[in-house]
Amino acid sequence: MSQSIPPIPPEDVRSATEAEDAKLASAQRSYSQGQLVRRRFFAHKPAVVSMAALIFIILLSITSIGFSGQGTGWWSKSFLATGLTVDGGVPTMFRDGFLGEHPFGQDSIGRDYFAMVMRGTQQSLLVALGVALSSTVLGVLVGALAGYFRGWIEAVLMRITDVVIVVPLLALAAVFGAYAQGLPGGTLTLALFIGLATWTGTARLVRAEILSLREKEYVSAAIAMGAHPARIILKHMLPNSIGVIVVNATFAIAAAILLETTLSYLGFGVQAPETSLGALIQNNQNAFTTRPWLFWFPGLFIIAIALSVNFIGDGLRDAIDPRQKRTGSARPGWRTAFGLLGQATAEERSGKQVTELSGGPTQMQPPAGMTDHGPDLGYDPTDEKRDS
Repeated sequence: MSQSIPPIPPEDVRSATEAEDAKLASAQRSYSQGQLVRRRFFAHKPAVVSMAALIFIILLSITSIGFSGQGTGWWSKSFLATGLTVDGGVPTMFRDGFLGEHPFGQDSIGRDYFAMVMRGTQQSLLVALGVALSSTVLGVLVGALAGYFRGWIEAVLMRITDVVIVVPLLALAAVFGAYAQGLPGGTLTLALFIGLATWTGTARLVRAEILSLREKEYVSAAIAMGAHPARIILKHMLPNSIGVIVVNATFAIAAAILLETTLSYLGFGVQAPETSLGALIQNNQNAFTTRPWLFWFPGLFIIAIALSVNFIGDGLRDAIDPRQKRTGSARPGWRTAFGLLGQATAEERSGKQVTELSGGPTQMQPPAGMTDHGPDLGYDPTDEKRDS
């Protein structure tokens, strides 16, 4: 008879978790909260690499053509200057060495595409930052008021939030984008108006955080002492919610990059003579089969920026709340998983061999005083049939 024993979790997984807990506790005693967050973030390699890549893209777009985009940087060509199209506008970096005259090629009217992509990167980043800032400020304001005051104020603000959520985001952003085109301010006005359509997620997140903080003892003490609600929210609640707000704002930047690209492709984003990465794709959509490089470079920059910001957000989230990272690291790796699978397979083989040698499946015998259906009461229904 063979009785299978359930596998025991590997000791190395438990010891690694305990060692990480001890290391984290020791670090918390030695460093301040800001130092701990900074150390955890720089220990997140994908986030550090993404931050370096994003800084490189920002510096490249600014120093190459300057803030005005008129060739005031180390790249002398303006994104608006037209000229003769050389060799069909093929990128010279593929034939003339490292850069050449037009490293990203030329568009149909001879404009330097490297300068246009750099200008588009500037405008897309500006829109993304403006959208993230405006949506975060509005979302924090609505969420903090709803979470602190509750009652009819919370009901009204949350019903407004629900109404905005019901409307499709792309349609609402397109309406605000079209309305912003006739107003002064250009890109910043567009960013602020798009932010009016993207604040709902931040509001719900901040409301939940404020509701949990409202039950803390220090908040109850401040309320009992008669502190003004604005002072309680600004001094006690929002500083303790800053981690959640910063992480959410980081992810909002990545979402705003993609939203701006979509709006510009549909014609509701940045308008001429300015340009953006989405507008570059929209303006050259008819040349996809004949001059595909007009899609390659804006698309690559969109992907690079969105991925970099997302990885930075992951790093900030793990740095501010390391319990999420520890929970993921405590899971057995692929070597442990295959080891447990092999152990279970070996037990199944041994049980099968015992079954074959005994001529059939081995059944466990019930303990003394027990039957297959329960305790032995000394009564058998067949006895009555035999007596009758």
